Order: sequence, then structure tokens, then C-alpha cells
Amino acid sequence: MSAIVGIYNSNDEPISDEQSICMMQALQKFPADDVHIWQQKNIFLGCHAQWITPESAGEKLPFYNYERQLSITADAIIDNREELFDILRVRKDQRKVMPDSQLILLAYCKWGDKVAKHLIGDFAFMIWDEQKQKLFGARDFSGARTLYYYNKNNHFAFSTVIQPLISLPYVEKDLNELWLADFLAIPDMFDTVDPSSTVYKGICQVPPSHTISVSNGNVALSQYNTLTVENKLNLKSNAEYEEAFIDLFGKVINDYLRTDHKVGSRLSGGLDSGSVVGFAAKALERDKKPLHTFSYVPLDGFEDWTPKSKLADESPYIKSTVNHVGNIKQNYLSFPGKSPLTEMDLWLDVLEMPYKFFENSYWISGIYEEASRLGVKVLLNGSRGNYSISWGDALDYYTKLLKRLRWITLNKEINAFIHVKGTGRKRILSVIGKKAFPLINKFGYKSEHSIPMLIHPEFAERTRVIERLQSYGIDETGSTLPSTYGARRNQFEKLFYRSNGTVDTKFSLRNAIWNRDPTNDLRIVRFCLSVPDSQYVQQGVDRSLIRRATKNVLPDKVRLNHKVKGAQGVDGIQRLLPKWAELINEFQNITIDPVMSECLNLDVIKSAIVKVTENPKPELILDSEFKLLMRSLILYRFIKRTF
Repeated sequence: MSAIVGIYNSNDEPISDEQSICMMQALQKFPADDVHIWQQKNIFLGCHAQWITPESAGEKLPFYNYERQLSITADAIIDNREELFDILRVRKDQRKVMPDSQLILLAYCKWGDKVAKHLIGDFAFMIWDEQKQKLFGARDFSGARTLYYYNKNNHFAFSTVIQPLISLPYVEKDLNELWLADFLAIPDMFDTVDPSSTVYKGICQVPPSHTISVSNGNVALSQYNTLTVENKLNLKSNAEYEEAFIDLFGKVINDYLRTDHKVGSRLSGGLDSGSVVGFAAKALERDKKPLHTFSYVPLDGFEDWTPKSKLADESPYIKSTVNHVGNIKQNYLSFPGKSPLTEMDLWLDVLEMPYKFFENSYWISGIYEEASRLGVKVLLNGSRGNYSISWGDALDYYTKLLKRLRWITLNKEINAFIHVKGTGRKRILSVIGKKAFPLINKFGYKSEHSIPMLIHPEFAERTRVIERLQSYGIDETGSTLPSTYGARRNQFEKLFYRSNGTVDTKFSLRNAIWNRDPTNDLRIVRFCLSVPDSQYVQQGVDRSLIRRATKNVLPDKVRLNHKVKGAQGVDGIQRLLPKWAELINEFQNITIDPVMSECLNLDVIKSAIVKVTENPKPELILDSEFKLLMRSLILYRFIKRTF
């Protein structure tokens, strides 16, 4: 794992030591096992390395291959090493010691600009091809690692993080109004519909699943991977699907445990992280290594106000998983004294941009810090599991059956679903009917659930943001949500939904931990997309495949839980109360700030302030207007600190 930087002057202008030093100095806030640069007249590459895998220990990056006249700097863990070794005919004695960066370089020699299609893992890299006088790089399929760049007046520079680019004398530090308009107008958790843009006007990023080629002053981006699956997997029985999943998931987990250091995992009370922990703990047991788990729990004294279908304190389910799986060193963390407000400046420093997911910010960064303190170097999670291994919403599947007039199957499934969930037929039929024929209910639904527009109307008109969002099928009012089918397509087909890489990359660098999600592995995603829907919903049971496949992995309390779901971060108001007057004061300052008045809808802000000032109830943490206030405050602080 590394932070990488570089400069290429296509007009042959020499790169000054001052510029290369400035970029490397901007990385000094991150811990490093080694720091190196490689430089010729008009090309400079740098690496601030953290050694995670056994092969990376002692690795020198950037690496220059004199025979092929290629130089590489890389932030990468490649998971399909054995497959690549076989194809590239790497000698057996070299396989255990060859770093991933040199493996990427060998693959580039064979496949050239098509190399990224053959790589599986989390990666961002840049290669200087001296013979072709070309700089070439790529970012992994889901954008798990970040790669920013600047290109103007024959100056091209790149970096894992933004600050080294800003340190260059010719890089302007201007606010990108189109990005900001998207950020304010999109009600969902992602920031923009342009995956190549950033909050800075002159700084771009390589989108997920893309390569970048820089030659003669021209920059070309090319998408190398799509996740459209044309042919469904057709096996003979449930048992065969379960076996195929278990074999593949076990292999992926083993690949993700490739470190000589401690391994940890986030663990909630659900199926996704539970499955990751179950497989990982058993695999580590063979090497006599424990798995360290990190679980968020609410503050002491928290009174659960959430509905019966939600569970704020998941510790009973977490403990059930820990006791059943074994080989686990558990950590339950409530982070007293921390809140979305206390961690706001830290998050702005680390992310280098505004963010939306304040509700869980304090425990996400807190788990990184605690895992780092314990010496963990690989931290697993199951964040993408809802769209891969545990996908399968019964009601959306039944809606599909209704539309296809599969009455017999639908009737059997509904009868079984009523038994599993303990609900009524009339209620289920009503929900399915609304899902199947949404236009009948659209008017009332929209007026009841639409979210106030945070963006200033004139700013929205000037940037034409509403038209832009609608062209991507995004409802700016937040009143219509996609089905689970639509949500899944969004996650794997629309690049701008893949925003986790910013948090994962930057917090991992800060804490010298590689955050890895086996449920987001390219092999797992392709497998899960190929599995027929009937494997995900069976006999009234949603998420059926993962429930069946973990029969010998997870306790039934977790595996067969159909009644409750975790509700993390719902003690947020309790955490904020000691600073409530200070928080309200900052909200008020937003309304008199001239910069904010140009981009924010202050009528919405003022109305929301009135609503939250007196007697803040705990459920306010989920209130849409309070969310708008917190997002406005995050933006306000960012702009005050940055511009």
C-alpha cells in the first residue's frame, strides 16, 4: 500500500527539485516504511510506501526495469497472482518474492494498454514507458484506491491524494462549481454524476474501471471493464449453487488475508460482515492467527427509540457470531466523547473535500484508529454485501413475478413469506401492487416524502444541475427510490455510485491499514450477478443463498434473523447534546455568510434551524432537514478552511 505521486512535462521542460520535494513533503503526514523517488529530465515518480503483504516488505518503489526501460510506481494489492504467474510463465522460485508492482509491470509488457482487464485487486498505478514516451496508469474496477491528476500547459501531475497536487506552483486552487452544484442537489449519499471531477476545478480523478494514457500533452481516459452479465449461471441444484459460492468466497477471503501482520474485521450483527468474519476466522485458524473484530455499540445509557424492526445495539447478535465462529479477539467500541461534530475537522483534513455521511463518521474513523493501535494491517469489511452476497429482496422479486404473470410461483412464495415474516397477505399484496404499478401512487407518495432542495435556486439554474441529474435518471427531490434491482444496477453499472474509495484510501493511509471488502471482489460480484434471482429468494426467505451457504459458518440467531436490522449511529443526538448550543450557533453563522448565501437555499436552512433548536429529540438524527443542516455545516467549514 502506498501513496504515489508524479510529474510529466510533455514539452521536455526539466522538473525542478523544488517541485518533486514539495509533492513528497505533502505525503509526510502519512506513516511510511520506505520513501523513494525516481527522476529523469522531464519525468518524476515518487512513492511513500507502507508494507502490508509479505512481498512488499523491502520493495523499492518506484521500480525501474532497465531491460524494458519501464518505471512504475504503484498503490496496489493484486489478488489473482497465481493466475497471472501461470499466464506470464513466472518461475516458481520468483513467485513468493515478486512484489505486485513488478507483476503489474510484467503484465503490462504482455498486454500493454489492455493490462488492467487482467488484474483483480485494489490498485492504482502509473507506468512510464520510456520507449513510447508515454505515461500510462489505471484504477481498479470499483475505485477502491484513488488517483487524482492535473493537466494543463504541458504539465501533467498525479497523486493518490490531492494535497501534493495543490502544492505545485502552477496548480490553481479554485472551487469547482459544477461539482458543488451536484453535491448540493443530489439527495443520495454520492457527491456528483461526473466520476472524473473533484471539488477543485483544475484537478480531476481517474474514474473507477478506467485507464489513463498521457502522451504528447494529450490525456486519454478509457473504460476497460463493465459488469454486465449476459449469461446466467445454470447449475442443477441449490446444493451446487451453495458449493460454488462457498468455494469462491473461501478463495477470495484467503487472498485477502495475505499479510504477515495482524488481521481485523468490522463486525455488525448482520449477514455480510458476519459471513466475512466466519470465513476469515476459520482460514486464519489454520495459521494459528486470531481475527480481531471491531464492533460499534451505542453510548452507555442510550435508550433505544428505534422501531421494533431496527436494533441500535447489535451486540447480542455480534456475540452470537463471535461465540459460534471462534478464533476471534473481539472489541466493542462506543467511542465516548466522539460525535459527528467532534470528528468533522478530522474528516475534512483526511478526505480533502466535503462529505455527506456524518452520522457514522465518528465510529468509522474510530475503528481505524483502534485497529491501528492494535497493530492490525488488513481490516476486512462487508460493505458491498447488500448488492452481492446477501442481495435479494423478496417483495421486489415477487413484484417481478407479478409482472411476468407467474401466478403459481407467486402464490406459493407469498404463502411462505407470510409464515416466515409473520405478516398478513393483504398488506403484502398491497405493497407488491404499489411496486408493480407505481404511477397509481406516485402523486401522494411524492408530496409526502420529498426532501427540501438544499441548493440555491439561482445557483441551480446557472449550473443547470437539475437537468443534468434528470438526464442520469436521478430524482432530485429524493421522493422516489429504486427497487433493489435498480439499486444493484446503480452500484455496479453507474461509476458515480462507487465513492467508497475516497474514505477507504485516505483513512487507510492515515492509519497504515489496508481496508478490504471481499463482498466487493470482482470475482464475487461477477458470480453474484450471474446467479438466477430464484436463488436469492426461496420459500419466502430473502437473501436465501447466503443464509443457506453459511449454515455451518454462522449461528442461526444471525443466519435466520428475519425480524430486525441494525441501526447504527442512532445515538448521534445524545452525542451532540453537550455541544448543541455551539452547533446551533454554527448553523446560524451559515445564514449570514456571503459565500454560503450564493449556493445554499437559506430559506430551507432557516426553517430547519427553527425546527431543531428547541428540545432536540433522538430521532432527529434521521430527520431529512437535520441532515441538510449538517451537510451545510460540513460544506461551510470546508470552504472557510480551504478557499
